[in-house]
Amino acid sequence: MSGQGAPAIEIDGAEGLTVAVVASSWHTEVMDGLVGGAEAALEEVGIEPKVVRVAGSFELPVVAAELARTHDAVIALGVIIRGGTPHFEYVCAAATDGLSRVALDSGTPIGFGLLTCDDEEQAIARAGLPGSREDKGREATEAALSTAVLLRRLRA
Repeated sequence: MSGQGAPAIEIDGAEGLTVAVVASSWHTEVMDGLVGGAEAALEEVGIEPKVVRVAGSFELPVVAAELARTHDAVIALGVIIRGGTPHFEYVCAAATDGLSRVALDSGTPIGFGLLTCDDEEQAIARAGLPGSREDKGREATEAALSTAVLLRRLRA
């Protein structure tokens, strides 16, 4: 399982951060789990996020770019499940490259919560649902918050 060896991330100093969550709409059950994990992690540090939904994972980067203009961190959540055509590879690459570009161009941390799975079972196992083995929505949020806090300290 990919979660082995994950660091314990403690968020100290997140007070006052503005955070947005952008989430795709495909695969409702998985996406609801990812968004729920992100919201729970943010609630624990006293942050109420702006949550917006987009059509699919391909649309995540452009909306994340807009949100990065006005927020200290953006959590991007999506799921792409492999099908029988090369479409999977194209969408995975475009969304991943786009989100990386947003982070580097804006200097705003982008929590990478894009699941790229071979089947729905793998996605559910990572969605933070009851019975899931991992909570990638929470993990992406913790990584983005930790980075935002670090950047705030470095920029001070």
